Amino acid sequence: MSDHPYRNKSPDEGRRAFLKASGTALAGTVIAGWIPPAASAPSLARESAYPVIDVAPLDAIRVNTPLAFTYPDERSPAILVRLHEAAPGGVGPGSSIVAFSSLCTHKGCPVGYRPERKLLICPCHWSSFDPAKAGQIVIGQASQSLPQIVLQVRSGMVQAVGLNGLIYGRHTNIL
Repeated sequence: MSDHPYRNKSPDEGRRAFLKASGTALAGTVIAGWIPPAASAPSLARESAYPVIDVAPLDAIRVNTPLAFTYPDERSPAILVRLHEAAPGGVGPGSSIVAFSSLCTHKGCPVGYRPERKLLICPCHWSSFDPAKAGQIVIGQASQSLPQIVLQVRSGMVQAVGLNGLIYGRHTNIL
């Protein structure tokens, strides 16, 4: 009975022992969150499940002119736009070409690019997303950013190769 860490100790000693044990447990939890998994095969398998599709020739994409396509499948409308400035996840000259799911994260209505406002705007409830800030919500009913499509440029062709975020109305992006 007397070997219990909190028994037969003054209140200050018991409190110190408790705080020390709690701090050690918390530190271990934080450090475990920083250490990458030993084998990241499950995440790689998930990423490789996305198809690689040609979206448009690099030289055919004009500034502030949206281009509609579907990704990762035919039931997933998407929009590509070349901005005036670099953007997170952007590709091409100046890292200014970005793409997003065009289904609003609020109710799934199709967003459209408004070049005069430089925003992706949902006509249903006016949620507005900033493509220059990774599709971040600017104003409106939506509570999440638009899912951003991962792009790459190969042999002068802009290709969609993955997706960050969950498409509206789905439990998984790849069905």
